[in-house]
Amino acid sequence: MGNAFDVIIIGGGAAGIGAARRLAAYGASALLLEASSRLGGRAFTQDLGGYPLDLGCEWLHSGDRNAWVGIAEASGFPVDRGDPPWAKAHPGIAQDEDAEEAAQRAYGDWEERLRLIAAGSDRASDALEPGGAWNAYVQAIAGFMSGVGPEAISATDYLAYDDASTGRNWHLPLGYGTLVAASLPSSTALRLATPAERIDLTAEGVAVSTRTGTVRGGASILTVSTAVLAGDAIRLPAGTEPWREAAIALPLGRNEKVFLEIRRDAAFEPDSHAYGNLRDARSASYSIRPNGRPVIEAFLGGAGARIVEEEGPAAGFAYVSAELIALFGSDVASAIRPLAATAWSRMASIGGAYSCALPGRSQARARLAQPFDNRLFFAGEATHPFDFTTAHGAHDSGHRAADEALAALKGRLGFGQRGPYASRGSRAAW
Repeated sequence: MGNAFDVIIIGGGAAGIGAARRLAAYGASALLLEASSRLGGRAFTQDLGGYPLDLGCEWLHSGDRNAWVGIAEASGFPVDRGDPPWAKAHPGIAQDEDAEEAAQRAYGDWEERLRLIAAGSDRASDALEPGGAWNAYVQAIAGFMSGVGPEAISATDYLAYDDASTGRNWHLPLGYGTLVAASLPSSTALRLATPAERIDLTAEGVAVSTRTGTVRGGASILTVSTAVLAGDAIRLPAGTEPWREAAIALPLGRNEKVFLEIRRDAAFEPDSHAYGNLRDARSASYSIRPNGRPVIEAFLGGAGARIVEEEGPAAGFAYVSAELIALFGSDVASAIRPLAATAWSRMASIGGAYSCALPGRSQARARLAQPFDNRLFFAGEATHPFDFTTAHGAHDSGHRAADEALAALKGRLGFGQRGPYASRGSRAAW
């Protein structure tokens, strides 16, 4: 069993798997260390009630340029290019169309004002209309998008994603997490439940210490979340303080999901959508009977997600059940029951949802993406300049870091010719 590799990848989410795929394409030996007992990171599909449900990322955002679409189709995973559920309101709701139009218009106006704010304070909350009647709605939508309220959002960062998005949102019926976890190349050595504890630079590259021993490589690609990177779970080499500071400037927001099982087939229309209280910043977005399955998925962001984080899943179930009763009437109370709730913020190996640049700190993404000493390379959604918060942004950052590592190995060790880690049996499985 080898303990020397061309590249050691730390983190088995979309970025780590993207890096592994790139390295495998060039014949480089790689070891992937994952702290948890599964692959996928914030992409996680779980069988709930007999159906594959995505507890983490779910939508192929910017599907027409999303790398996971090609990976899915090459692997035989079906891709649903139909409209997402939020494009179809549930017909059973008595809608106040005037209020909805006013709320959506207020959100659009806020986004337009962001461009002025970006050149000044860069604090997205400064673009809110003072005393605006629909500020709570804007705060809720910002929470879905960034996981935090506008007061903690860089307007520049928010607009970078918004301007780059193509607006195409496609779906994977078998689950995004299923695809990501299945996409690790067979040539990549894998060790689950093995968190990296320390990274040291060596004459030939890096040494990564774990509780089961030390592995060595010509380079390492670090793909952990900014919450982990900003903490003390992994001891990094001296001189990496600017990278930790960049991670601190890109904290993970709060987003959680609450799933309810529908107990009466006729209770809700399939493949539809509902939004909670337009005047409550904690309101959830409801995907109802997706793919015809007897499930309601409630998506909570920012203040809403904190209900689950701080008070627990029972409080989350109670909150979304009350919203659904307010929307559909008291009869639905007997038609739904709790199924599952996520706890991303409580997971030590992740620590939240996805990154959001603090006001005035959008440049931290470029800082975090820089290599350290041509031995340590950084990837993950937080390092992407405009596709942050997405699995495809994470994947593409893994490709970028792998290319950087390969170039460094070639220049420093003569990779492919005489590299010390290129041919020492390092493809052995763990």
